[in-house]
Amino acid sequence: MEAHGGLRFLLLALHLAAASAALPLVVNTWAFGKAAETAWRVLQMGGSELDAVEKGCAQCEIDQCDGSVGYGGSPDESGETTLDAMIMDGNTMEVGAVADLRRVKNAIGVARKVIEHTKHTLLVGESASLFAVRMGFPYEDLTTSKSLSVYSEWLNQSCQPNYWKNVVPDSSKSCGPYKKAEKVICKEDWTSSQRRISIHNHDTIGMIVIGESGTVASGTSTNGAVHKIPGRVGDSPIAGAGAYADSTAGGAAATGDGDIMMRFLPSYQAVEYMRMGTDPTVACQKVISRIQKYAPKFFGAVICANTTGSYGAACSKTPGFTQFHFMVYSPSLSQPSEQVVDCI
Repeated sequence: MEAHGGLRFLLLALHLAAASAALPLVVNTWAFGKAAETAWRVLQMGGSELDAVEKGCAQCEIDQCDGSVGYGGSPDESGETTLDAMIMDGNTMEVGAVADLRRVKNAIGVARKVIEHTKHTLLVGESASLFAVRMGFPYEDLTTSKSLSVYSEWLNQSCQPNYWKNVVPDSSKSCGPYKKAEKVICKEDWTSSQRRISIHNHDTIGMIVIGESGTVASGTSTNGAVHKIPGRVGDSPIAGAGAYADSTAGGAAATGDGDIMMRFLPSYQAVEYMRMGTDPTVACQKVISRIQKYAPKFFGAVICANTTGSYGAACSKTPGFTQFHFMVYSPSLSQPSEQVVDCI
């Protein structure tokens, strides 16, 4: 019996060692390797999980990852680039977020200041920009020659595609200004995102960082949907939608068509599945499947990680989007590792 007891103890010790060896962990959406590397370096230098999320996402803001994070991308209907971001502390459950942020480049940095210097959770629009300036962030032009070119090309294509419905003139054929149609002629087409969103114009960075002790932080940063109606806010800065963190369970982050995804709080739901013991990959798949019941062909993906360092991802299959790439950095890796999952 003693031998069997010793073997059981050894197996348990090996299991615990393997679990702890998986931490710390950095996971982020898309093949944004430099963001993962920056977050990892912050942890190695003694920074907190929140520091790592902030600096990792900020790296994408600087690099203008895929043109869909940071300045100079995704102009709205008036040609302006605006930013959304959030950061969440899984220990205290505090959230800082900004939406429709204008003329300030470091959106996730401003979101962090919302946690540190206010009792609020979300600041928006011009008021968020004024807050940023008070916090020491400079006003900078978020427009570039590239974003102006994207905007000009869109105008020349009769403002196609756009996000209007039930308006006159016909939004599928011409630019506004629009007025509401006297009669509502159609309900929402849940598959319309397929025509409006492509994987190259809506690639939010979402990041999960789990420290050696299992402490979780998460965050997002994006410039939103290209040609969005001014004032539109997607899922990225909304806690539980764009990202979620809970140090008693894990973290999750989403990317894709935020107008659809935010209605289902996929990041919160994924964390709750993991709390119940669901494997991170399965948790991600379950939240994608849940949305697909209503929007079978929506564009989106979710990453998940639990407090033992297990991680996974899932995506919704659409034409041209059959696999999802994401980044992982852990002690077993000498550099960020690009992972791929097949969409469901």
